[in-house]
Amino acid sequence: MNYRLEIRHPAQKDMRKLPNNVLRRVNSTIKTLAEDPYQRGVTKLKDQVGFRVRAGSYRVIYDVDDSSRTVSVLRVRHRREAYR
Repeated sequence: MNYRLEIRHPAQKDMRKLPNNVLRRVNSTIKTLAEDPYQRGVTKLKDQVGFRVRAGSYRVIYDVDDSSRTVSVLRVRHRREAYR
């Protein structure tokens, strides 16, 4: 019952700027979202559409479409910039 992953263009741009050690951590976090997008540690965003999950000091912001079983990664930002 895996979900299909879709990494949107803004998230791809964010990921290109990350150091390699952070990028590995973010990639492993994103892969776990394909297995269970509602896993423990996931928080629904209040003023925005979607969810967020921690990857160290970075936040992966994503949305889930259950009808098409797709997880769309919207942004990958440092925690101080993630919600601006």
